[in-house]
Amino acid sequence: MASVTLRNIRKAYDDNEVMRDINLDIQDGEFVVFVGPSGCGKSTLMRMIAGLEDITGGDLQIDGTRMNDVPPAKRGIAMVFQSYALYPHMTLYDNMAFGLKLAGTKKPEIDVAVRNAAKILHIDHLLERKPKQLSGGQRQRVAIGRAITRKPKVFLFDEPLSNLDAALRVKMRLEFARLHDELKTTMIYVTHDQVEAMTLADKIVVLSAGNLEQVGSPNMLYHAPANRFVAGFIGSPKMNFLEGIVQSVSANGVLVKYETGETQLVLVEPGRAKEGDKVTVGIRPEHLHIDVADYGVSARIMTVESLGDAAYLYAESSVAPDGLIARIPPLERHEKGATIRLGATPDHCHLFNSDGQAFQRKIVEVLAA
Repeated sequence: MASVTLRNIRKAYDDNEVMRDINLDIQDGEFVVFVGPSGCGKSTLMRMIAGLEDITGGDLQIDGTRMNDVPPAKRGIAMVFQSYALYPHMTLYDNMAFGLKLAGTKKPEIDVAVRNAAKILHIDHLLERKPKQLSGGQRQRVAIGRAITRKPKVFLFDEPLSNLDAALRVKMRLEFARLHDELKTTMIYVTHDQVEAMTLADKIVVLSAGNLEQVGSPNMLYHAPANRFVAGFIGSPKMNFLEGIVQSVSANGVLVKYETGETQLVLVEPGRAKEGDKVTVGIRPEHLHIDVADYGVSARIMTVESLGDAAYLYAESSVAPDGLIARIPPLERHEKGATIRLGATPDHCHLFNSDGQAFQRKIVEVLAA
């Protein structure tokens, strides 16, 4: 096991800078997930840690040793890619043993390593099969097993579940969580799926356009996002955003006025907020309710999406350019085109300034550090 430290990491292709001043501390044994939209730099950052991409600037340390110029094979890492990269003519046993054979490991040691890894992954009964005889989930286990046999200090996973169907992804998420609990090895996992990030991570690293937006526990990012980007990216369906201006500031929080004349109180520390400032109120779908006393905006129902155990009401409002989404009881009925009033209690609202930075909430749920 090992810690991973990134200090002022930069990456540029000629004059095009794609990663900017990334500073990050990954503790020994942590499960850390890099998440963000396509093109944000998460895979590039992982490949720099692996040694598959050169580092333009800054320092990368693994277990306290600078690794910028150390070859990938000498870094003590093992990487599992989105594609399984298995040799089709080899059995599972030989696929998992291949790296150890190249390293000159003795046959008895190889056998113990392969069979132990196979047992951990519940594929010990499949060792004589070839990849074409396996399901996608089983092939991914073989790729992980090949990494386990190397006994790395750090595991790197680059979108390992992207090729699997939805049901199998759920099952494999549980397998990854169990694997981390059993091996207790430092793991870095890249995904564009924020559900994977929320369910697997000890710590999430949110990236956007080569910038590190926020680092924290899943609960911290969900309940106390640092900015509007993180607030909109973490959570499904995404947070609602309503545009307004500051009407007044008091010890109770900030009172926001919408262009319709309607208002919303938000329990945040006002900081430098002053009357007339442009702000954005953020409300998650589960906190947006119909006919909330005192606060809310008029909206017109567009449709209701039923998921069996829950339902989502989609509405349009002049103060919400992207529309509004509210989670409602699954059996509740609403007529398309009807006008309703949607709002939230002050303690369930977020507030962002004109630059997208979040005001500190006065009331925040218990967060896992």
